[in-house]
Amino acid sequence: MDFSLTTEQREIRELANKFAKNEMIPYAQEYDERGTFPIDQFKKAWELGFINTCIPSEFGGSGFSSVDSVVISEALAYGCMGMNTAFMANDLALLPIVIGGTTEQKKKYLTPFTQEFKIASFCLTEPGNGSDAGGIKTIIKDGGDHWIINGSKMWITNAGYADLFVVYGTIDPALKHKGISALIVEAKSEGIELGKKEDKMGHRSSDTRGVRFNNVKVPKENMIGKPGDGWGIAMSTLDHSRPLVASSALGGAQRALDLSIQYSKERNQFGVPIAKHQAIQFMIAEMGMKVEAARLLTYKAAWLCDQGIRNTEVASYAKAFASDSCMQITTDAVQIYGGYGYSKEYPVEKLMRDAKLIQIYEGTSQIQRLVMARELIK
Repeated sequence: MDFSLTTEQREIRELANKFAKNEMIPYAQEYDERGTFPIDQFKKAWELGFINTCIPSEFGGSGFSSVDSVVISEALAYGCMGMNTAFMANDLALLPIVIGGTTEQKKKYLTPFTQEFKIASFCLTEPGNGSDAGGIKTIIKDGGDHWIINGSKMWITNAGYADLFVVYGTIDPALKHKGISALIVEAKSEGIELGKKEDKMGHRSSDTRGVRFNNVKVPKENMIGKPGDGWGIAMSTLDHSRPLVASSALGGAQRALDLSIQYSKERNQFGVPIAKHQAIQFMIAEMGMKVEAARLLTYKAAWLCDQGIRNTEVASYAKAFASDSCMQITTDAVQIYGGYGYSKEYPVEKLMRDAKLIQIYEGTSQIQRLVMARELIK
């Protein structure tokens, strides 16, 4: 076993850490308060190669491995989990094309993302179907020389800025999972209606809204795989993306731990820094233990992906443990800060709000446990 990063990975992490420190942390609080989309940071991150990490080198991408991607994501999430959600959304949307697309589709839709700054959105969740992805109601109808999409999607990250959507629908609701199919849809297509930007508790700098597809025509060649292949493509996509989401929770948790250690050395109570009190020491020890365990799970899930080994079980372990740990660690950080932790003048209350969403999106912590149980029992 070798738990060390390569020289290149350490250099990438250092560059991403520097970007988080200089380009994200100084703006995080302001963007959170105003709900500002981090378009400038997004473009700069793209220029540095931190965006679209899933695109293979043969289609103009960086050729990053899954481990490379989580190294970058952890560092950027340290700067701001909300901004990192916006950044990660491109990978989530493009992964289905990487996984199931034809060579022609990859050349047409992946390569342009490496040549100029573009944004993509992943459209799976619906207003009435979150965890029950198999109950999709968006209809994909055969229109002869094209497909026709009708339906609504909800909680779509970056929808208001997207150039491209990857949309999941069904060719027949009676087929359940076997009818689900995926289409590549250009955002300029006629019949796409964007909903209002959601006013969220956390991740406020990411753009989240509903998308309505009203008789949207899509070329036949834009289906990823065959009709009915969508469920398998979506599940494989999540196996690849869950370590990435786990790494975002990991970055936020590490930031909360670092801030807690720093504050506990500066804050005096009963004549000594609170870091001298065993109650605080035990909280910090628990934080450190959970961060390290989350990191090991996250990096293992990414490593399995790179080895071509099915990682469904470990990816769910990583996503659930990292997000649940991040929620607990950020809550404890607020507790260590005391009354100051509850004030927006200090960074930990934002970390706590941001942590909550990672327990919900890309499969709730409860859904992850269903996946784990299924894999273990099987």
